[in-house]
Amino acid sequence: MVAQFLRLKLTLTANNFRRSPVQLAGMIIALVYGLGLAAVVTAGLGALRLATPDVARVTMVVFGTVVVLAFLLLPLVFGVDDTIDPRRFALFGIRTGRLALALAVAGAVSVPTLVVTIFAIAQVVTWSRGAVPVLFALLAAVLIVPTCVLAARVSSGLASAFLSSRRSRDATGITLIVLLALAAPLLALGATVDWQAQGLPVIRRIAAVVSWTPFGALWSAPGDAAAGHTDTAWLRVLIGVAFLALLWGVWRALVAGMLTRPQREAAARRYSGLGWFERLPATPLGAIAARSLSYWGRDARYRVGLAVIPIVPIVMVAALLVAGVPAGIIVWLPVPIMCLFLGWTVHNDIAYDSTAFWAHVSADTKGTDDRWGRIVPALLLGIPLVLIGCYLSVLIVGDYAIFPGLVGLSLCVLLVALGISSVISAAFPYPAVHPGDSPFAQPQAAGTAGSVIQSLSLVITVVLSAPVVLLVFLNPGLPSVQVLGLGLGTVIGVGALVGGVAWGGHLVDRRAPELLAFTLQN
Repeated sequence: MVAQFLRLKLTLTANNFRRSPVQLAGMIIALVYGLGLAAVVTAGLGALRLATPDVARVTMVVFGTVVVLAFLLLPLVFGVDDTIDPRRFALFGIRTGRLALALAVAGAVSVPTLVVTIFAIAQVVTWSRGAVPVLFALLAAVLIVPTCVLAARVSSGLASAFLSSRRSRDATGITLIVLLALAAPLLALGATVDWQAQGLPVIRRIAAVVSWTPFGALWSAPGDAAAGHTDTAWLRVLIGVAFLALLWGVWRALVAGMLTRPQREAAARRYSGLGWFERLPATPLGAIAARSLSYWGRDARYRVGLAVIPIVPIVMVAALLVAGVPAGIIVWLPVPIMCLFLGWTVHNDIAYDSTAFWAHVSADTKGTDDRWGRIVPALLLGIPLVLIGCYLSVLIVGDYAIFPGLVGLSLCVLLVALGISSVISAAFPYPAVHPGDSPFAQPQAAGTAGSVIQSLSLVITVVLSAPVVLLVFLNPGLPSVQVLGLGLGTVIGVGALVGGVAWGGHLVDRRAPELLAFTLQN
């Protein structure tokens, strides 16, 4: 039974390599990168053999806790394409226990399992400083790998049972992104710590707590044995065994439940009225704007993009503050950067339409109406962002003289980015996540075109905004220059927006059949 499931999983894994050459190259590059990173970490774990037992133990405990939590939480947040979902075998009459065991063993055939196996072996090398530590390290390695495998299976099973709807998983993923954004200042604060003098006590306090949890107990046992605390080491092993037994019990119960219960479906929402279509003019431009506003409010792909926008400036500001950069310089960054990424959001909007783009072509919609309608949501969000964000920025630093210049710079970046995006999305669309798919999924075709086009649009936006940057940033103490920056930024931004929309509209009119073929094939 187990051997059959293993052959099935190996066959499914091998089928992943029977793709187009471009997709295969992308998979190989990602695999080599991941294994290379794992090799670097493994070398670091091996180097801990030269450290004192205390330093090696606390480092290993914190690292191991992060690894176990990753196996437990990441499938819950992002979900997985579970090709061996228990429901697929509900009609085969296999006993629950045997099926649960077979699925768990087959689930171990994965790159993450290979990586954690390497880590488990590496920690044996770390503790090769005596017979007793090696014994506990081997025992820990034997338990760590199945613990991580079962943690991933339980997590993916819970996601399938309780977060099976796309809406639930998307909401969970967006929540994680927001939490990462909130945690970024804490990471930057950690960079201020003198880890040589103060870092070890901090890590030691963390390890003292997590070593008694199921996530860090097994990673701590060899270190306890190396320090001569054999009784404590056995207690850690018992905690690890109990946690493994708990995971097995939960996994078996999940398999039993999934075999007898249908997959949960998201409750259909009820809508009344026509929404934005009632509020905007009954014209082609108004209809496209209404549809775009509806997408931005309901489509998880857009919501994820909007959630990411504040992360970059938060991380950047925190890092610069840690580096000691004056607030008078940092104030010029947050709002323009958010405007840059907000305007960049629509640079591949046609690909987001997928097959729905046929409605534009069949209705013979003017290209300029298409371009203007798609940027309405970004303008409705961007203009208040510029005014409110700039006001809050100068309020924090107390320098109101730079307000006109900061508004001019931010407005210029926003409008230029929208103008460039209007051209890029019509000239160089590239495969995007299909409507209804997870926004965290990989696009249906792999390649370097997407990254090149993204970089190109960002670079052009920065280049066109450079005159305003040089004018207002280099003359912060001259109010008249700041007012001039407001005017120059507005002129450049409006010119780039109008020109970009006109050029992009012309491209849509000329390339409509090609764009329709692209959306139908991707």
